[in-house]
Amino acid sequence: MSKIDRRHFTKLLGAAGVATAAQGVLSSVVYAQGKARVVVVGGGAGGATVANLVKKSAPNLDVTLVEINPQYTSCFFSNLYLGGFRTLDSITHGYDGLTKLGVNVVHDLATDVDTAKKTVTLKGGGQLPYDKLVLSPGIDLKYDAIEGYSADAAQKMPHAWKAGEQTKILKSQLDAMEPGSTVVMAAPPNPFRCPPGPYERACMIAHHIKTKKPGSKLVIFDPKPKFSKMALFQEGWQEHYPDIIEWVPPDMTDGGVTRVDTETMTVYTGDGKPTKAAVANIIPAQQAGEIAHKAGCAKDGWCPINSADFSSALVEDVYVLGDASVAAAMPKSAFSANNQAKSVANAIVAELAAGKKFPARYRNTCWSLISPENGVKVGASYKPGDGKVEATETFISKTGEDASLRETTFNESVGWYDAITTDIFAKG
Repeated sequence: MSKIDRRHFTKLLGAAGVATAAQGVLSSVVYAQGKARVVVVGGGAGGATVANLVKKSAPNLDVTLVEINPQYTSCFFSNLYLGGFRTLDSITHGYDGLTKLGVNVVHDLATDVDTAKKTVTLKGGGQLPYDKLVLSPGIDLKYDAIEGYSADAAQKMPHAWKAGEQTKILKSQLDAMEPGSTVVMAAPPNPFRCPPGPYERACMIAHHIKTKKPGSKLVIFDPKPKFSKMALFQEGWQEHYPDIIEWVPPDMTDGGVTRVDTETMTVYTGDGKPTKAAVANIIPAQQAGEIAHKAGCAKDGWCPINSADFSSALVEDVYVLGDASVAAAMPKSAFSANNQAKSVANAIVAELAAGKKFPARYRNTCWSLISPENGVKVGASYKPGDGKVEATETFISKTGEDASLRETTFNESVGWYDAITTDIFAKG
């Protein structure tokens, strides 16, 4: 499998003025007197990248990353683990690289933010003062959007939309089910993390069924009439999984899944009809992570931002990026979060360490695996617009592409994964 080298990765990110904005500013930094304090909450694709780049670009700044988990299991590429194409270890990453840079990595939970006093409260009892605060908390799941669903219910009907233990539960259930079983997926309503994600997951579950659980099927109850890469996925389903995947649109169920019963492993749709499942993957509605709400950065569930640098539109000296933010045309993805982080890091270094401020340019690509070595992608370039991020050009794989191009696209995604996780976690 080919890998993307650092130069190619920078080009993919559209980073001529963004990646270098954070990394290339070191030579022009005139450090502020004393140590300004930057606190980053959330150690995923967005938060870890900000901590990494701010510390690299301005070593005299005091940078603290707050992340409850000692290791990060990526939601991106976790579907490939479900399909048997990756190991869990291969999508799990540590924070040693950031620690070596001098980032203070605190494995605790941020429970509150006092934006007047500029402090972050930790579950362990401590408080962290900040001059600039970066929130990259990802998503919280709105369990109560589906009757009978809860964090406890997710132990039997996993969502696996936060990678790690939930991913392992879903994988073990798929491995243990009998041939001839029914798997049910409740797809989430918009907006949600990784728009193509549920449908790539459908492919990976179907591949598992096709190769290991003959006679089984996957039923997808969707509250949306259309979804990302719809034509590409449906072409793939028809070609590779015609007797396995059944996608059920909302007009056939009165809105998709509305209730679950974990005791009987039954899923109910809006029209009241029950479906018994051996495995039920319930992905509910989502909103910005709780700490963003406590900081006063959220409105209608998500966090509005200033498109030039992802500073909060509601609270001063706070930045919100990644899945929690309202990035308009830019989807909630790891690529987006990592790319946005470069603009955030540049803005912080420019203000706290007299670095040069570069104009933001954003980019995103989302790859999906349909069947072995059969990858597709969608993406765009973006610019800060009038109150929102706007797409300037877009691209998407085409239906009917030959196998060699699809294999190239898949190999590109593997190279991207290696490159972006190296970039996020300061590996090597």
